[in-house]
Amino acid sequence: MGGAKSKRGAVVVSACLLGRPCRFDGKDKFTPELAFALEGRNVIAVCPEELGGLDTPRAPCQINGGDGADVLDGKARVIDANGIDRTPSFLAGAQAAIEQLDAAGAREAVLKECSPSCGVNSVYRDGELAPGQGVFAASLARRGVRVLNEVQALRRKRGR
Repeated sequence: MGGAKSKRGAVVVSACLLGRPCRFDGKDKFTPELAFALEGRNVIAVCPEELGGLDTPRAPCQINGGDGADVLDGKARVIDANGIDRTPSFLAGAQAAIEQLDAAGAREAVLKECSPSCGVNSVYRDGELAPGQGVFAASLARRGVRVLNEVQALRRKRGR
């Protein structure tokens, strides 16, 4: 997928959307239409959770006490299904993914909705799906990076 850079430049993409089995359950969320839509772009596939040192598969995580922005501000935590605080791994993974984004000069990201790392508009928090961003998505938004979920990216490509 890497290839030569196009006029639109590099884009960071959740690796699970590109077929890498890096989700908490050891599966992917391959979206062929998205992979096709990104052809010709310099695609940087990242999984912030793996970059933060978490294994695959791993216990599912959710944000407690807020969303990703609150985690960044120290007001919320990322807790796994076993009650283990995974906040340091999520913060480290977001930072490692940002370093890859910066190295490629990317100013756009397409991320997996609902993820505690990558959720763009919604995340699992406090036991339910709720509005908010994941830790990595919130980090990118604070840096002025354009952040889309997979559905938004496909709509944009189709001109809707």
